[in-house]
Amino acid sequence: MPFAYYNRLSSRDRAIYRTSDGVTSVELPEAEGLHPRIEELRQALAREDRRAVAAAAAHLALCLARSLGVPPVEVEVLAVRPSAAWGELHGLYTRDEGRPPRIQLWMRTARHRRVVAFRTFLRTLLHEVGHHLDYELLGLADSFHTEGFFKRESSLFRQLVPEGTPGPASDPRLEP
Repeated sequence: MPFAYYNRLSSRDRAIYRTSDGVTSVELPEAEGLHPRIEELRQALAREDRRAVAAAAAHLALCLARSLGVPPVEVEVLAVRPSAAWGELHGLYTRDEGRPPRIQLWMRTARHRRVVAFRTFLRTLLHEVGHHLDYELLGLADSFHTEGFFKRESSLFRQLVPEGTPGPASDPRLEP
């Protein structure tokens, strides 16, 4: 069932939405080979080291792009999430003419300025990578939040963090 905003879309955008909704997974060739990249990200967050988090997130995004045969995306990790009455911004994917696509992520919550939980941060990164894959892997003219989109994000997460993978014992804040 389409999300409520579907009815406000043009017929062109409805067709894009339906195509996106019909794709429910992205298979990563040799996903286990990316597990060390996940551990790098987990450890960088545990150290609360923004530069290391940025490097690990960028490296993971590059490895995902290579694995899936799509052009790379730039990744920038900023400190505290922007917020307003609508809530906090977790991540942002942008495509500007003449520039490489870019993902921006924030590693600290707006209200308490705490480091974001590992799984939350990784899911946000994968969400923004999902927008990149909509354009580059699926060839969609736009990237909508469809049920299929969220299922693709979850499929990537499950391949990178298999069920039963323990969280870091040293810092319980890093797991939801």
